[in-house]
Amino acid sequence: MDDTRLAGRFATGDEDGFAEVYTTFRGPVFGMAVTMLTDPGLAEEAVQQAFIGLWRGRERYDPARDLAAWVFGVARKAAIDVYRRERRKPVPADQTEVAVDTLSAERLWEAWQVRRAVEGLPADEAAVVRLAHYYQMTHSEIAAHLGVPMGTVKSRSHRAHRKLAEALGHLVDDKPGETGD
Repeated sequence: MDDTRLAGRFATGDEDGFAEVYTTFRGPVFGMAVTMLTDPGLAEEAVQQAFIGLWRGRERYDPARDLAAWVFGVARKAAIDVYRRERRKPVPADQTEVAVDTLSAERLWEAWQVRRAVEGLPADEAAVVRLAHYYQMTHSEIAAHLGVPMGTVKSRSHRAHRKLAEALGHLVDDKPGETGD
């Protein structure tokens, strides 16, 4: 996906461009909203409000800015609005409090960036990364699962992790060896 091209199409009011923005960001925006609100129904409402706000505010969007950051900013504000509205409603007496481990918007953004970077890898390298990190498989288990030699798994893993380090370097606050001492 070319974010620059998509951003330009969106900013000009192209309906197909907006549909592509919706398709691209609906899932991650819903994930952020459900984490913030802890209620899938309210999260859907926040997503709907966010995309309505994005469409209405498209003239104010500068295509030179990062489209994803703008989308998530608008979505975060929509989720906060839903939260504030719901907080004003009286809580039914029979409703029990549920503890939920929530992620910050920053952590959700980072997770989305990682998923996007993995999706950008060649299919054979992405498969190794997914099996190793999502399914906690060892190199030998991955080799057996994919039906390839272990050396192939190791070289794919090395290439993939090198590419991911380059693609995700902006998420690291302090690079190794740069402690500022």
